[in-house]
Amino acid sequence: MESSILNTKKIKTEAKRLGFLSCGISKAGFLEEEAPRLEKWLKNNMHGEMKYMENHFDKRLDPRLLVDGAKSVISLLLNYFPSEGQNDPEAPKISKYAYGTDYHFVIKDKLKQLLHFIQNEIGEIDGRAFVDSAPVLDKAWAVKSGLGWMGKNANVLTKQNGSFYFIAELIVDVELEYDTPVTDHCGTCTACIDACPTQAIVEPYVVDGSKCISYFTIELKDQIPQDYKGKFDNWMFGCDVCQDVCPWNRFSISHNEPLFHPHPNLLSMTKKEWEEITEDVFKKLFKKSAVKRTKFSGLKRNINFLKEY
Repeated sequence: MESSILNTKKIKTEAKRLGFLSCGISKAGFLEEEAPRLEKWLKNNMHGEMKYMENHFDKRLDPRLLVDGAKSVISLLLNYFPSEGQNDPEAPKISKYAYGTDYHFVIKDKLKQLLHFIQNEIGEIDGRAFVDSAPVLDKAWAVKSGLGWMGKNANVLTKQNGSFYFIAELIVDVELEYDTPVTDHCGTCTACIDACPTQAIVEPYVVDGSKCISYFTIELKDQIPQDYKGKFDNWMFGCDVCQDVCPWNRFSISHNEPLFHPHPNLLSMTKKEWEEITEDVFKKLFKKSAVKRTKFSGLKRNINFLKEY
């Protein structure tokens, strides 16, 4: 018992040293409450063309199927809130999380360091690092481990920092001290629901992914449906509307991760420059960025969709 308390303290101290905003830990087990929700969400086709969401249903709900003998899920938050935004108010918009280096690389590196620390400090620990690219319900685990509550926009919210942060996990086969969930502080507020340009938040806490601007501009490989013409609020990659209007994000503070700083030219690009962007400029601007996911052709498609005809 005493060693698990001490080990937990060591892990949280090291997580802070590595730059994580916060660290919470929960007991690895089957996510009973999430199972019917996920099943219903998939059944209603709210994942659209994201067919990968249908895969590994059991693994998404039980981390013990991902790591043999898993006993703990260590959830971590990493702030990405930028100190400044795009200069031209008319320019097509990029979601704040994609300003700098692709977060997968940045966080994976920190998680490897944390796992290495745990193995050195505690002993022969087996574990795996996850950054939203594997079948792990990271938001559910963040909530379970007390890092925040699930907001009506289906983002994890905290009173101290709002929601502009990434969520990642280490699943390990060692028992630790477990945190408890915090209470919901959304109250009667419906700011996110009211502001969503495409009405993707179909009911409190439920987002229809197939209606979300982030889905259309990143995940969807086909043409964007014409029904959504004029409803994108000028977003060309991702969308921050439901976070921007959230009252808790008044407390967001700028990150201090150098790798999340944008390419020097990114924020100064004008509307005209975006509309005339070449593949060469695209490659320079987004060399190590998450925006590469759309490819040049995808970003051009999104920019053209925003133009008025």
